[in-house]
Amino acid sequence: MSIELVTLLFFGALLFFLLLGLPLTFVLGGVSVVFLYFDRGPLAFYMVTSQVWGTMNSFTLIAIPLFVFMAMVMERTGVAKDLYDMMYLWWGGMRGGLAIGTVGICAIFAAMCGISGAAVVAMGTIALPNMLERGYDKKLALGCINAGGGLGILIPPSVIMILYSLITGVSVGKMFTAGILPGLLLTVMLALYIGLRCLVQPELGPALPKEDRASWPEKLRALRSVILPILIAVMVLGSIIAGIATPTEAAALGVAGALISAAVHRRLDWALIRDASIRTFRLTGMIMWILFAAHAFSAAYQFMGAKSMMQEWVAMIPGGPWGMIIVVQFVIFLLAMVLDPLGIMLIMLPVVVPLVVEAGFDPVWFGILFIINMEIGYMTPPFGFNLFYLKGIVPKGITMGDIYSSILPYTVVEVVAMAIIMIFPAIATWLPSVLM
Repeated sequence: MSIELVTLLFFGALLFFLLLGLPLTFVLGGVSVVFLYFDRGPLAFYMVTSQVWGTMNSFTLIAIPLFVFMAMVMERTGVAKDLYDMMYLWWGGMRGGLAIGTVGICAIFAAMCGISGAAVVAMGTIALPNMLERGYDKKLALGCINAGGGLGILIPPSVIMILYSLITGVSVGKMFTAGILPGLLLTVMLALYIGLRCLVQPELGPALPKEDRASWPEKLRALRSVILPILIAVMVLGSIIAGIATPTEAAALGVAGALISAAVHRRLDWALIRDASIRTFRLTGMIMWILFAAHAFSAAYQFMGAKSMMQEWVAMIPGGPWGMIIVVQFVIFLLAMVLDPLGIMLIMLPVVVPLVVEAGFDPVWFGILFIINMEIGYMTPPFGFNLFYLKGIVPKGITMGDIYSSILPYTVVEVVAMAIIMIFPAIATWLPSVLM
């Protein structure tokens, strides 16, 4: 049987079971195991189990539940409310200032948590009603929360980056370091878009009246709310960059910082720990199945000989290696419209990353492009996670259509940022080369 026919049957089976509504992780892992059995017999299972066992023994893997637990604790500590109050005092006096400040807070949350949902839920609950009350355009307000929340997987620490590293073998520390400058670039570009848009159309984000603006003593006192989040971010990222701690050890420091933050805000109790632990166990269990499916798919892909077929297809793409990178990013962008980001990682990474490395590209640089594309997937319809987080907390009168339409200009900004990083790879690769 030709490799083309086997590949057609393989992906046809995936599509068939997905259309039946089965979870992607179990479909991908299950179909891969079945094809492995008929292609290589029972002995092929040993390769999958040995790979899974090797991953389960990875010390880095412990960082995932730690970062998730840290995010679950931070979501309930009251840090978001203090940060928003500070931002309200500092940025409220300029056009679009509340939206710009919201993006900034999302970036700070990203440097503490590692997932996108925490910032979306926190800002959707605190910032969105305030912006709407102040006359902000609802689409501008919804979009800035959606896009800002996506920074959680780009600005380190990031659970998605850890998964990328485990699937591809790239250093977690290098991925974390590489995400800093692109994360800052994207934060600045989102803020510039909001500022310029409100400068041209002041009615979209009116400035606070003069009588509602804070005095300088009030602004300076409000800066105290930034101290604790910055300390947590420094504990996590600084310890990794300085070589004091591994990503896993840094995650443990982050959990300690989150618990201290909860105690400072008088939110630390057994109910908080129990709820955060249960949610962490659920999410971590899902991630473990994702890793199993990724290894099963990778083994099936190698045994079927699909790598040589993919190389032949890539050679047919006009533009050489750069043409391949552009086409791959476009394919990932399209997949983000119909699959969740974790599913895209399962399908694309085992196939694409070896080809990227063979073409002479830095897998860390490609990883940042991939993460930005996943960030776009988090916020674009129909399956973007952030869309559903927002829908669950928005005030009455805001429809799913409003949330969908709000994200279009922010998606354009992120695509432009991704193009800039493609043109200037040093944005992603310079810092790891210097610090790691």
